[in-house]
Amino acid sequence: MHGFAGFPLPVFHLLCGTMELLIIVVFTLGYLAITLEHPLRINKSASALLTGVLVWTIWILMSPGEAEAVDLALSHHLSAAAEILFFLLAAMTIVELMDAHDGFSIITSAIRTRDKSRLLWIICILSFFLSAVLDNLTTTIVMVSLVRKVLQKQEDRMLFAGMIVISTNAGGAWSPIGDVTTTMLWIGGQISAANIIQTVFLPSVVCMVIPLLVASRRMKGTVEPVTESGERVTIATQRERNTVFIFGLGALLFVPVFKTVTHLPPFMGILFGLGALWAVVEFIHRRKHDDQKEYYSVSRALQRIDTQSVLFFLGILLAIGALESTHLLEHLAKLMDEKVGNITAIVTGIGILSAIVDNVPLVAASMGMYDLTQYPMDDFLWEYMAYCAGTGGSILIIGSAAGVAAMGMEKISFLWYVRRISLYALLGYLAGAAVYVFLRG
Repeated sequence: MHGFAGFPLPVFHLLCGTMELLIIVVFTLGYLAITLEHPLRINKSASALLTGVLVWTIWILMSPGEAEAVDLALSHHLSAAAEILFFLLAAMTIVELMDAHDGFSIITSAIRTRDKSRLLWIICILSFFLSAVLDNLTTTIVMVSLVRKVLQKQEDRMLFAGMIVISTNAGGAWSPIGDVTTTMLWIGGQISAANIIQTVFLPSVVCMVIPLLVASRRMKGTVEPVTESGERVTIATQRERNTVFIFGLGALLFVPVFKTVTHLPPFMGILFGLGALWAVVEFIHRRKHDDQKEYYSVSRALQRIDTQSVLFFLGILLAIGALESTHLLEHLAKLMDEKVGNITAIVTGIGILSAIVDNVPLVAASMGMYDLTQYPMDDFLWEYMAYCAGTGGSILIIGSAAGVAAMGMEKISFLWYVRRISLYALLGYLAGAAVYVFLRG
């Protein structure tokens, strides 16, 4: 999932009434409040929640006689948001349980290099391929947690987290289960699994490698060892550590398998995995004293999760849902079709816009605009859209679920990301797009 910002108001004024225009103004102001979190000294979660509630309030108050329809639309979007939030909570809890058992030391001990540039390459390549198997959100949570075990300086961790966002979004774009928009196109019959892997893999690699080349050349020095906080009151045995790490990683990897077999939403698979890991943790610590068991418990893991970022995500999803239900995004898609006309330019623009406007409704609107009879399965339009919608969100920190997760975990500000990462992401996005267009002729 990716983010939004204001579109030129005079254009929307021609398309929309007073209610729609007011919704756009409120959303734009809310978006500005989020981006200016530090100067305003107002937490971005508060701004997101206010924005999400206000746009729905405007809609229902200015639509007499449509209260039932608004309620139904809100219920629909709340259900979709809940799926993502439950997935996020469960994935974070699994990662915290693995961390409590020092499970990531299995990976960190295998990483011998202390050179920051080499370490960045290793982390990003791991993120790229892991994202294709899991998804970009889960992979970001896992890899940012891993980086915390390797890097001590906050600035270094933020840079690595930004590059992880680029890598996981690129890795998810070429896999039918790696990004929600690619999955939508796959399920809708617009793309086939084998073909999307074959045609979008190389552009996705370029999308990751170009920013990585630039960033790694500027990254000098060696890694400073992480010092223990002293919070740990007990140490898991090697058997306990390995057991929880294997079950935790298995729970994450099981999600796409569960979805493919049952056709249930991914959050059901991650909840199943959390339940299984929870039972395993309770079993292996059943003979320990309560104080020791508490350190490894799910309740403690939940306390360590950054719930502010979850509430921020909820506010953003609610606000985007209102934009979709009031057909503002559909108007935008049609406007682009009428004014631009060129499919390559339109889809490239959709990718850039997906850094600001949620890519899920953008792709959904595009799927409704273009018919399969005109653009059959595996057409240029659908494959290019999978790449652009999947990778364009990296340009801004709130442009993807991976970015939002990294933002919450490492306290990355919107403006810091714009200054330090956005240009890298844009270069990678455009380079990958050029490669795809060239290869398709």
